[in-house]
Formats: sequence, structure tokens, C-alpha cells
Amino acid sequence: MKTYMAKPGEIERRWYIVDAKGKTLGRLSTEVAKILTGKNKPIYTPHVDTGDHVIVINADKVVLTGKKLEQKVMYRYSGYPGGLKVRKYSDLMITSPELVVKKSILGMLPKNKLGRAMGRKLKVYRGESHPHEAQQPKIIEIEA
Repeated sequence: MKTYMAKPGEIERRWYIVDAKGKTLGRLSTEVAKILTGKNKPIYTPHVDTGDHVIVINADKVVLTGKKLEQKVMYRYSGYPGGLKVRKYSDLMITSPELVVKKSILGMLPKNKLGRAMGRKLKVYRGESHPHEAQQPKIIEIEA
């Protein structure tokens, strides 16, 4: 019996909405990463992008446990001397919670062309509204 390998033309992409309200950041991120990679489908093939599109809403209501709000920081380095920028997650959750959620999910994807293609299927929004009603997304509940 041969192993089934999915071909890019055979993949049917769906759209899902995930509500981040009250969910823990890491647990939410792992579940969304599974959907983006396609590991929740029986046709999963490691070298083919079999994942679906995911819309994450209410990114501003995601929960960080413990002292992560005060202690966890995000680094950006420009490559120049003195070019290191450090921002606390408490500030990031006020100014750009979409970045916090997106960075967490993208960090769980492969670091290559395939991972970047998967990352382009992720849309994160601060509030309830999103501009993807035409795709008729299905709301799924993530247990976190």
C-alpha cells in the first residue's frame, strides 16, 4: 500500500474564525498553528501547504498567565550598534495586541518558504469585526 501524498491542486481551503476572548495565548497559538499547517486534516503532507485560512478576533482580550505581562519582553534589533529596541508585553497589549498574537502563532510555524506561505493565511484583528465576510468563515471553538 502506498502512502498518500497531497498535491497542491487537490487541497480544499476553508476559512475559520477563532475567538481569542478569555483564551490563554500559548494554548490558542498551538491550536491555530495546527490549523494553519493542516495537521488537523487526514491529508496532511509535511512538504505541502495543506492548511486553512484562520481569522483571529478579539486579540485584545487574550490572557497571559503569571507575571508575563510585566516580565516578558519583545526584542527588535536593527543590526546597527545601539539598535536594540525592547518593549514589555504590558505596553504591547495596549498598543498592538494583534502583533502579540500574530508573533506567538508565527513562532510555531516552520522557518522556511512553506512557513511563510502558512503565515500569510493568518489574519488577526483587535475587535469583533473583520473584512472577510465574503469568504463565509466557519466559527470554531478552541478549548484553551
